Parts: sequence; C-alpha cells; structure tokens
Amino acid sequence: MEFGWSDGQQARYDEVLEATRAAFPDPPGTGFYDRKDWLALGEIGVLGAPLPTEYGGGGLGALDTARVVEAVGRGCPDTGLVFAAGAHTFACAMPVVAFGTDAVRRRLLPGLASGRLIAGNAMTEPEAGSDSSALSTTATRTDGGWLLNGTKSFVTNGPASDVYVTYATVNPKAGFLGVTGFVVDRTAEGVVVGRPYDKMGMHSVPAGAVTFEDCFVPDEQVLGTVGGGAAIFQHSMGWERACLFALYVGLLDRLLGQCVDHARSRRQFGRRIGDFQAVSHRIADITLRLESARLLLYRACWSMDRGEPSVLEVALSKLAVSEGVLASATDAVRIFGGRGYLREDGIEAALRDAVPSTIFSGTSDIQRQLIVKEMGL
Repeated sequence: MEFGWSDGQQARYDEVLEATRAAFPDPPGTGFYDRKDWLALGEIGVLGAPLPTEYGGGGLGALDTARVVEAVGRGCPDTGLVFAAGAHTFACAMPVVAFGTDAVRRRLLPGLASGRLIAGNAMTEPEAGSDSSALSTTATRTDGGWLLNGTKSFVTNGPASDVYVTYATVNPKAGFLGVTGFVVDRTAEGVVVGRPYDKMGMHSVPAGAVTFEDCFVPDEQVLGTVGGGAAIFQHSMGWERACLFALYVGLLDRLLGQCVDHARSRRQFGRRIGDFQAVSHRIADITLRLESARLLLYRACWSMDRGEPSVLEVALSKLAVSEGVLASATDAVRIFGGRGYLREDGIEAALRDAVPSTIFSGTSDIQRQLIVKEMGL
C-alpha cells in the first residue's frame, strides 16, 4: 500500500495549481463564464485530462485525473467554472470516448479536449430526477436515424453548449432497458435552448432546459447500442461521482487554509481566536472531513483504474465529499463570523456552492441506498 505520489504526479499537480492561479487570480463576477475562460481550462489540461492522447487529451487514468481536478478546484476561486468543466468532461466527453462511433470521436473529442467546444449533459427531466429510468423524452425510429421529443431540465452548460449528450426512451415498456444515449448538435433542427436558471450558487455556470421538437439524430450519433443508455449513463456517473468531486476536495483544501490563517490573525478578548476551543475544534473537524473524503475519493479512483467493481467505493466517496464540504463550509462561515457572511473573502460563496453537491450526480440519499445495496441489504 502506497500513500505517496511519484515525482511526476506531484509535479503535474504543482504545475496545474500554478497555472490555474495564474489564469484565474480574481474571484468570479456576477456573470457567466466566457469562451476565454473555457479555452484557459483547455490549456491547463483539465477538460481533456482522461481523454485519449490521439484526440488531444492527457490520457490519464481516474486517479491522476482526479488529482488534476483537485488542483484546479483548489486554485480557481470560481467553483461554478470548475464544476462546468467536470460535467463537460465526465458526463459528456467520456461517454463519447467509450461509446461513440469513430466518426463522432474524430469530430468532437479534439474540440472537447481543447475547449473549442462546450458540452452539456441532458439527462434530468422535470419528472425524472433521482428516478433516471422514468424518462418521458422519446426517440422514434425514422429513415437513417431517430426523432427526439421531450424536455430536459437542469442541463449544466446547456445555454452555452455546442453539443449535448442526452438520453431518451425508445421503448417505454422496457424501463431502463429502453433508454438510449445520443449525441445531439446544438445546431440540429428542433433543438430549443431555454434561458439560464437563476440559481442559489455556482453563478458562473449557466444551466437551463433544453427541448427537442422532432429533432433528427442520425444513427452514427447513437451512443453504444440501442437500449444500452442506462449502462452508459451509469458509466459516466462513475467518472463524475469520483473525479468531478475532486474539485470539492480542492475547495475544502483552500477553505481550510483560509480558516487557519483567519484563526491565527483574528483576535478577540486579547487572544487569537484559534486559541478558543470552539474555533480550533471546528478546524479539527474540517481537517478530518477533508482527509477522510480525500482518501475515500482516491480509493474509488484507484479501484476504477484497476477495473474493479467500484459502486460501493464511488458512493462512499461521493457521500463523504459532498456532506463533508457542506458541513465544513458552514463551519467556515461560523469561524469567520460576520466576515463569513460578506462576499469579500468568498466564504459565503463556498457555502452556496457546496449545497448542490449533495443533490447533483445522485443525492446523498441515493448514495446511501447504493451503499446499503452493495452491503447486501
């Protein structure tokens, strides 16, 4: 058992962290990210980290990819931007890598890796959230392809995307065996992109509804086999629940550093506030959550790289990271007191950005269900 990083792995982390801090030195504004920001992510290498090198990617495994995402999450104060990158890579690009046709791979993957293209994952529907098998969006066979009809909600990157990875039902009676994955170009006739939602946090990443109205998708843009969409989606969720959540490990690392610095410098009643047990114990709790979540995430990614069944490890990781960052961001606001409620230090933003981590990619309750199922209950 080895708990250290090789010189090359540590050098990559340091380089990515330095490049991220240089590219994104300022807190996010009130608007959405722009193409310049997205291209910068491509230059840093986070968009294409796990993509094959033949398409301009980094060719990294899950563990090394997570380490890259962690560095970007720590170095970039705009958590929404990093989340957008993770959704683009793990929920969209990786299904194309594993299940796309050769023609689709050649056409899309270089742009997805470099940042010339933005991808949106269109799975969730108004009446199909946690129950992802109950899709009302349909795909009907036609000459040379399929006609898609239905509305997807909460499409991360949706209003900005050039391409969508989406899922539709070809046979409503077949349940999850009737779900099929598709790659849909934004320019395809029948794609209607909704306005961005006004969200609680992660303001820089646009998310909204995407509607398909008799949208034609050619056969070559089917992902995998017809009826195999549920397995494809679960494949992408494995990557997302493990590697994407490394951004929150990075955020927790940054948040912990801010709390320690504040506890050392802030004085009340003639003493550093870090000398008060109420403050120091909160910092100890944040440290415990960070290191526990980090080890579980690394363990999940290690298991994925070995090709082992990883449902339990990934669910434990996702649950620990999301619940840990939410609890720790709440503690950070308390440590900073009144300043934690102001936008200046970014503490309140960390709390707002942490809340949805317990919802997307499978809620915390879904992760608990996966865990007990894997335990044989």
